[in-house]
Amino acid sequence: AALKAQLDNRLFGQHLAKDVVLKAVMGFSNNPSPKKPLMLSLHGWAGTGKNFLSQILAEQVHPAGLRSKFVHLFLATLHFPHHDQVKLYKEQLQNWIRGNVSACPSSVFIFDEMDKMHPGVIDAIKPFLDYYEEVDGVSYRKAIFIFLSNAGGDLINKAALDFWTSGKRREDIQLKDLESLLSVGVFNNKNSGLWHSSIIDRNLIDYFVPFLPLEQRHVKMCVRAEMAARGYAVDEKIVQEVADEMTYFPKEQRIYSDKGCKTVQAKLDIHEDL
Repeated sequence: AALKAQLDNRLFGQHLAKDVVLKAVMGFSNNPSPKKPLMLSLHGWAGTGKNFLSQILAEQVHPAGLRSKFVHLFLATLHFPHHDQVKLYKEQLQNWIRGNVSACPSSVFIFDEMDKMHPGVIDAIKPFLDYYEEVDGVSYRKAIFIFLSNAGGDLINKAALDFWTSGKRREDIQLKDLESLLSVGVFNNKNSGLWHSSIIDRNLIDYFVPFLPLEQRHVKMCVRAEMAARGYAVDEKIVQEVADEMTYFPKEQRIYSDKGCKTVQAKLDIHEDL
């Protein structure tokens, strides 16, 4: 119930992601003996809420969220920068995960920038994601692994635009319209850390979660939420001004924000009349 309330109040324009993640987490947490860890792969353009959702989820498992010593965030460009160090990274990653799950079975691991991860690195965690009771005396089946990636964003955007063009409601887009498209697209995407990955090959990702491009109405929701979070009175004139300053695509119709809500905070900073 707490997770649902957080997602309803803080994540905008992502009916699919909310629904899938809520069901996945509820099913996982209500299962006294899961057969494998929960593995979610979140896909979509920047600013659509992938990081945000993973933080909300982490906070529900460990109240300190990203500050908890049981929640671990890896950034591909920071933690795995060099192509010639892949073997070393794989060893370090295995040791790190083994040590942390030994300390806390319900550890949460978030891998951001999967689209910038060197192919092969992430396959190091495959043994921990598989259907094993234990690996070297440690059970990983209560842990949660989350991948965040821009890969597949173009496929999601095209599908959303096709729905819009054919006069269908955005809310009618279902997971089955996108999931297989995503898994194949990401598996075959050479610019993805999941390129030809054994994790996909072995069907170890429980859900490919699509994040749809955000429309102007969703950007406005982000602006209102940010104003409220700063303790400002919500001024619709400023909400509209900030939304108008964003850039949208396709160029003619200007339906979707090309940065999602990513620059809302910065744009709000320059409205001194607040």
